[in-house]
Amino acid sequence: MLTAFARAFRTPDLRKKLLFTLGIIVVYRVGTHIPIPGVDYTSVQRCVDEASGQQGIFGLVNMFSGGALLQITIFALGIMPYITASIILQLLTVVIPRLEALKKEGQAGTAKITQYTRYLTVALAILQGTGLVATARSGALFSGCSVASSIVPDRAIFTTIVMVVCMTAGTAMVMWLGELITDRGIGNGMSILMFISIAATFPSALWAIKKQGTLAGGWIEFGTVVLVGLVMVGLVVFVEQAQRRIPVQYAKRMIGRRSYGGTSTYIPLKVNQAGVIPVIFASSLLYIPALVAQFSSGTSSWKTWIETNLTKGDHPIYIVTYFLLIVFFAFFYVAISFNPEEVADNMKKYGGFIPGIRAGRPTAEYLSYVLNRITWPGSLYLGLIALVPTMALVGFNANQNFPFGGTSILIIVGVGLETVKQIESQLQQRNYEGFLR
Repeated sequence: MLTAFARAFRTPDLRKKLLFTLGIIVVYRVGTHIPIPGVDYTSVQRCVDEASGQQGIFGLVNMFSGGALLQITIFALGIMPYITASIILQLLTVVIPRLEALKKEGQAGTAKITQYTRYLTVALAILQGTGLVATARSGALFSGCSVASSIVPDRAIFTTIVMVVCMTAGTAMVMWLGELITDRGIGNGMSILMFISIAATFPSALWAIKKQGTLAGGWIEFGTVVLVGLVMVGLVVFVEQAQRRIPVQYAKRMIGRRSYGGTSTYIPLKVNQAGVIPVIFASSLLYIPALVAQFSSGTSSWKTWIETNLTKGDHPIYIVTYFLLIVFFAFFYVAISFNPEEVADNMKKYGGFIPGIRAGRPTAEYLSYVLNRITWPGSLYLGLIALVPTMALVGFNANQNFPFGGTSILIIVGVGLETVKQIESQLQQRNYEGFLR
């Protein structure tokens, strides 16, 4: 990986792309530290210090924003509205025939879906920004902080509108910065910004573990966490690269005097076909009852049960529910993102077949069978990786912002591998030596 980056910096045009990407990253990180108007920054910093990492149900969103959510900056919403909009559009593509037709139209249809994603991102930013301002005004953003209710001293409607507009504009700018990296940088702009947001929280989280440690000044806990993180990275890289290759043979076809086909290839089915989406879905779904209980008044029995069982990461009911949701969403997402019937029809159309399997319906059934078999270990792997922070809570008495959580490791490794592959492919295009040297 380091060799690829060194070679890229020696290539003039790739060096310009890398430096441009680094410049956009600097702008993004600066924006995460600029507070919006109408916020008492002194009270915010005091509440952040008193919270000392106990972010509760806002921990996931705060991680995706690079710590900007609890600071209530112009990039407080970060890239989460865009991620949510992209997932919604991807799910609707399966349900709405018009979107499915646009997806099959090629580049023009993809551009139209991207435009719809932008509109939905702005709408979600307005909705989430309003919710964040209301949460900050009520003091629920920092539960337990003595000055939580004075974070937004001015309760006027105009001030609220200005705050929501600033956060919505910040989200639109983050989306624009990501597209700039995709067009003029090294590609995968949104993924790189997500990578930077998560990686930016690692140093402070690791140092907090060192400060809270008791063995050898906290260095033993620090070293143990780093070692566990390296082992997790190796495991995630191993599983993310694992795939089941289904061989496909194409029959020869005579067109005029020339023959076409006769080649053999394969269909790569990854063990973790769903990626990090099931973990995000499960986390978001588990946040809903905790959020409803936090904003509800009174001491009803259902609120007490939720606060006891579904808000603490080390509770057995929370662990089992989280694990089962991840497994369910892994199968659900694979089912809507990979269509065996469509793949089988395309193979049959171009004269392809799996050796030993008849073309058409038997091929689709065989692909479904193989996909279900490899989804089981993939979903169990996702569930175990996502439960690492819970193990840290029990084993190290750490807070819920354990730096090497399943979601963060999966995203960082996935984006890192994809970025290195893109750089290597661009290097190969510019330094292709051919067969003769």
